[in-house]
Amino acid sequence: MSLRAFLCLAALLGMVALAAAQTDSEDATIRVEVNVVNLPVTVTDSEGRFISDLNKADFTVWEDGQQVEIRYFTRSVEEEKKPPLYVGFVVDLSNTARLYYKTYQSSIGDLAWMLVPEGGRNKGFLFGYHTEVDELVDFTNDPVTLTERMESLKHGGGSSMFDAIYRACTDKLVSIPYQGASEPRKVVVVIGDGHDNASKRSLDEVVHAAQLHQVTIYSVSTVGWGYHQAEEANLIRLARETGGRVVRPLQKVHKDVAGYLSKPQDAGNYQYEVGTGGYAAAQLQALYQAILDVAGNVQSQYILGYVPNRSFSDQNFRQIDVELGLAGAEVEVYHRRGYFPPQVGEQP
Repeated sequence: MSLRAFLCLAALLGMVALAAAQTDSEDATIRVEVNVVNLPVTVTDSEGRFISDLNKADFTVWEDGQQVEIRYFTRSVEEEKKPPLYVGFVVDLSNTARLYYKTYQSSIGDLAWMLVPEGGRNKGFLFGYHTEVDELVDFTNDPVTLTERMESLKHGGGSSMFDAIYRACTDKLVSIPYQGASEPRKVVVVIGDGHDNASKRSLDEVVHAAQLHQVTIYSVSTVGWGYHQAEEANLIRLARETGGRVVRPLQKVHKDVAGYLSKPQDAGNYQYEVGTGGYAAAQLQALYQAILDVAGNVQSQYILGYVPNRSFSDQNFRQIDVELGLAGAEVEVYHRRGYFPPQVGEQP
């Protein structure tokens, strides 16, 4: 072989080796990015006000008792740097919801405008549940489409809340393919009282689906003042397990006003005098504050990204704990309790 031919062959082999090395490097980078767990965290003070000025060094994250390194951190106020938000509005259309829905209707529309601003990156969809689950609006970034459909809902039948949330998690918010640090934030907002008498899925199955697909569940409870709904505990568990919250706008709304439902009469136990109208005003204010609370919880999230110490080689639940290095501060930290690793061929 001539010297020139030898040099050409050596150069060719070198280029092949370099290309292979670059491919390996790119594959390694993709694997690291994909195996990131995104953890939304909301922090409030003792009066429920959102704390938005924390830094990466203020947080410590533990998975199954082992500290993990926070590799990615997005501050609460850096909305433009956060992944887009995908939110499902899940509305109770059962017979029991018929009485109060008009009270909530405009407030739900306001929430859609806050979480899905017109023309932005965020997207929302609308489910209604009664004896069955109806998909009323597919993913859209147009809040007008959502609010207009909310204004024309019809009620009747039983309540299949569990099925509705399960479908929202597994049909609309499913994490395939998972995008690692760029994975969209996923939220379900339930407007209902927590009652369920028609679902095929159980509460445990819904919690599992939400934790598998990294969905945070918030609820606006429609249980009115003076009433007790045992099934409201379903909403509380869904929020606690996934890092969300339950707001109860109609509880104690009457306490500082003299209005309807505040003055019993001698005419009978179910006869009430209409007062000054202050009750109606206080009710609207409570609903508005509830919507601000839900929107604020979502918009005030910090996004913490970390790579687990163990690969996703099993299907066991992994517990997450978050600590804040704020000595003496009275704070509440909201985050999901853990997650299930991906199944074979999927990502978390």
